[in-house]
Amino acid sequence: MSKKRAKQKFYVEDGETIDDCLNRMRAEGYVPVRRMEEPILKEVKKNGKTEVEVAKQQIVFEGKLL
Repeated sequence: MSKKRAKQKFYVEDGETIDDCLNRMRAEGYVPVRRMEEPILKEVKKNGKTEVEVAKQQIVFEGKLL
C-alpha cells in the first residue's frame, strides 16, 4: 500500500484548467492550502548576448492531506 505525504504540490498542467487541477487534488484526498506561481524561464539571444526571459508562469497548489 502506498503511503501519502501530509503535503504535496500539484501543478496545473498545459491544457488543464485550475478547476481540473483542484478536482484532481480532491480525488487524491488533498485540500488546497496555498497557491503559488513559479516562473518558467528560457534563454534568448539578443544582439549576440544570451539573456534569460520569463516564458510563462506555472501555477502550483500546495495540498494538505484530509
